[in-house]
Amino acid sequence: MSTIVEQQQTSVPAGTWQADPVHSSVGFAVKYLGVATFSGELKGFEASLVDGELAGKAQVASIEVKDENLYAHLQAPDFFDVERFPELTFSGRDAGDGRFQGELTIKGVTKPVTLEGVVTGPVTDPYGNERYGLALAAVVDRTDFGLDWNAPLPGGGFALANDVTLKAELSLIKAA
Repeated sequence: MSTIVEQQQTSVPAGTWQADPVHSSVGFAVKYLGVATFSGELKGFEASLVDGELAGKAQVASIEVKDENLYAHLQAPDFFDVERFPELTFSGRDAGDGRFQGELTIKGVTKPVTLEGVVTGPVTDPYGNERYGLALAAVVDRTDFGLDWNAPLPGGGFALANDVTLKAELSLIKAA
């Protein structure tokens, strides 16, 4: 039996790094009806880390959820309005201790946000590539970005919480 040793770091590496899309993911989770969590993943994304500057963008049309009708609603003006705002972006700087302070743009609205998490690595993969990992998350109020749709519940409250957790699990490969 082999064991993988995970080395946690508090700072990001120097140099230029690109996200490996096969071994990385970007997604979201929001409380639904107060009893469950609705989540999704953005399959079409890019991320890079260049000397402590993290930049990423995701294609709204690449959102994957478990229901085709929900997918269509997320693309509509009620939510992301993909026709007018096809991308989400983040740009930020390493603030130390696994934090990146920067700006998140959703639906044409830009707000400051701090992504927090863990930096792991370095490790050399079986193909000789040097890799680092970033596991980052932030909680944002979706209504700050114009994602205002909701439905009242018969007993009070609303179908969707305003707080949404954004998550990125990035496997970064050092550029040659």
